Amino acid sequence: MPAVLIVGAGVFGASTAYHLALSSPDIDITVLDLAPSPPAPAASTDINKIIRADYSNLLYADLAYEAIEAWQNWPDIADCYHRTGWLALQEKDSDLAERIRRVFCERGHDPASDVSLSEIEKLYGGILKGTNTNGFKDAYWNPEAGWCNASKATFSIMNAAIKKGVKYICGQVSQLVLNDTDVSGVKTTDGSTYTADKIILATGAWTSSILNPTEDLLSIPVADRVESQVTAAGVCVAHFRMSTPEMESLSQMPVIVYGENGEVIPPPPASNLLKFTNSKTFTNMQTTASGQRISIPPERDQHIVSKKLQQEMWDLMVSNVMPTFTAGKKVNYYRICWDSITPTQDWLLTKHPHPRLSNLYLAVGGSFHSYKFLPTVGKYMVNVLHGVSNGETRDKAWAWKSRESLTGRGAHEATKPKRDLSELEDVVAKL
Repeated sequence: MPAVLIVGAGVFGASTAYHLALSSPDIDITVLDLAPSPPAPAASTDINKIIRADYSNLLYADLAYEAIEAWQNWPDIADCYHRTGWLALQEKDSDLAERIRRVFCERGHDPASDVSLSEIEKLYGGILKGTNTNGFKDAYWNPEAGWCNASKATFSIMNAAIKKGVKYICGQVSQLVLNDTDVSGVKTTDGSTYTADKIILATGAWTSSILNPTEDLLSIPVADRVESQVTAAGVCVAHFRMSTPEMESLSQMPVIVYGENGEVIPPPPASNLLKFTNSKTFTNMQTTASGQRISIPPERDQHIVSKKLQQEMWDLMVSNVMPTFTAGKKVNYYRICWDSITPTQDWLLTKHPHPRLSNLYLAVGGSFHSYKFLPTVGKYMVNVLHGVSNGETRDKAWAWKSRESLTGRGAHEATKPKRDLSELEDVVAKL
């Protein structure tokens, strides 16, 4: 029986395991992750994520509507999904909302409606009172957006895959194991070796650090290494604990999009945590033993966040969005969420191009917008694994790219990292 090893149990790994087990019951499938499902640390292990089809890119708008249908109808995840709508503000110098709504019109259905900035403070029981609209020109409302309980949904998909025969093993990958022709498997830090005919790295922000020793061994040039295709990026997130009366006040709350600065996501009843995100991402560039420069998530707890980053989150989002509602409240905890981001924010679903890595596949590139595709992204990765085209447009978008193809407007441009964590560090505090 042919064997497939999937390294990583986040969005890409869990979804691929599920769809591979669904479509190919004659394949022996193993998932290897550092921790039990839902894995931590991982971008997919979170209290909530946004579910929306509001893209200025037709490819991802179509994919998002497909995913939303699954969120609404799949028994394994339907109870994780909450259709609350979202209110999106747009800066004066931005055309993002216009481009999004052109895509809606191109699809033959524009669910959005205009909202006057002067009306915002009166909406949703007044929770947006005091929200700073300086620098914005307008807003729109889309009732089709919402959010999901992310950790629960990731676990549910992985559990469904396990019920279909997928094996789940905990271990930390130390290196790929090469034979004379390709990759025979992976070795973990406890000395164990796991072999398979095909290996999929669904390792998110840790992809470059895992591949780097093998790239060194094969003397792969810098321009052809995975760091040129996908890199680790982090972003600061803040959480406020809500009381029962405050939860009642937020019962009408949609997702609030503060232009390209970030979002506020309604608190799940299970956690009562109101989450503020932002889009000011950063790398963590390190020099490897061989002298390569790659971005690697720090080994420390993700809840250790510098005062500088905490203050930036407050100044950018908390003091501007729902400031009256959050007045006098303290952040329950901050977190740095790490994801893998590609230059165009497209996924990287592909076979590795190096001839010695011909049975190694990559399923990465969440780029801070891909959690919504949990139910569906795996079926596209399964096609890649079997050598089946996903269509010319998708194949091109998700392929390993030449340097010339790494430019142009992206699927989620605001999240491209423009600075490094080293610029944002000071005395750190764990809250």
